[in-house]
Amino acid sequence: RPRRMDNKREKHFFTMDNKRDALQKAHVLEDEHRQIRDGLRPPPDAVDKHMKRPFEEIAQEYIAWGEAQGGRGGRPWGKTHARMRKTHLGWWQERLGLLSLKDVEGTLPRVEKALRELQRQGRAGKTIMNYQEALAALCDWCKQRGYLDKNPLDGLAPFDTTPQTIRRAMTTEEIEQLLEACAPHRKLLYQTALLSGLRKNELRNLTIEHLDQQDRGLHLDPAWTKNRKPGFQSLPGWLVEELYAFAQSDEPNQLYARFFNRKGANRNEVPKHPLLYVPSHTARALDADLKAAGIPKHGPGGKLDFHASRTAYINLVLESQGISPKEAQELARHGTLDLTMNVYGRVRQGRLAQIVEDVGEFLRPKEPEVVPGLYRKAVGAEQESATPLNNRELHSFKMVEAAGIEPASEIKSTKTSTCVVDL
Repeated sequence: RPRRMDNKREKHFFTMDNKRDALQKAHVLEDEHRQIRDGLRPPPDAVDKHMKRPFEEIAQEYIAWGEAQGGRGGRPWGKTHARMRKTHLGWWQERLGLLSLKDVEGTLPRVEKALRELQRQGRAGKTIMNYQEALAALCDWCKQRGYLDKNPLDGLAPFDTTPQTIRRAMTTEEIEQLLEACAPHRKLLYQTALLSGLRKNELRNLTIEHLDQQDRGLHLDPAWTKNRKPGFQSLPGWLVEELYAFAQSDEPNQLYARFFNRKGANRNEVPKHPLLYVPSHTARALDADLKAAGIPKHGPGGKLDFHASRTAYINLVLESQGISPKEAQELARHGTLDLTMNVYGRVRQGRLAQIVEDVGEFLRPKEPEVVPGLYRKAVGAEQESATPLNNRELHSFKMVEAAGIEPASEIKSTKTSTCVVDL
């Protein structure tokens, strides 16, 4: 087991199968470090050391950092984000044949080719960008720590992330049909989603401890919210009571027991004392309920999936009377008003038509008023009623009878056409 002295005069031991080759290698290394100490050659760069490290080891270190403090504000990544990063980095390692970190250098053309293949396969722009960002973010992380001199993926152009399909907001009639057709436990799930705008992963992590009966709402944990921030989502009082009664019963445990019995189910995916039962495949469950309710999944305004319940909630909020844009943004838990109004906001043709009718009432031509007893004047003539005499007599009798007075037997008419009743 030969030893060698490095440029800092520290001893290092290494082992080789052949003693002669080991001694020869030790002499070569000692000679290199002697030249470094004498200033005849530059010291080795730290990047060279990390370039020989296995790519899988670097990726595991990056994932461990992200799960500890890689999120916003030094918070850990969400479970879904961490799982996607592991999947995408594993895909890149196999696709590019990455054995060491050095293999990442010069891969820009191959990375672009792989992304174009995903595009030809029909993957959405957002999905392609998730693959791209996983490898680019790892390279940036390595550059910040001195593992790489530069990011080999600099200059990688983004893909268009415009949604290929648009989600539409369910109408109140469709919501009523859906709630009537679905099972009772899914009805409570849909009601909570439609009246809170919470995403499926956020709903799945809710427990009875998050329910606040006094303030009537849900406390949101930054560990599983998308914006990684704590929050409070208000709910109608009647829904809070129904959620509490459902969570106190044994029904959630019975429903999840069936989930655990299925192959591949993981108990760690479900919290203790869950507030709701959220199916593992919410899209499949909703499709079945939409079919039972006679509601088309694809319509003129776009498609319906579970996330469309959030779209429906935000639009119900926007259509509420007296709400301000800032209040709508707060209830939607969006970072910008543009996201609330221009990404999730929808317009209904029926509502637009009604608004136009209401506005049109201001400019609608006014019809002339009809007065039964209209007097007209002429130059040099006495005041004369425009109401015919017979009608005036009948009107006078009705007035007298309504007053409970016995009318006189004779009605006198003067030349001025004024009706006089003798009482």
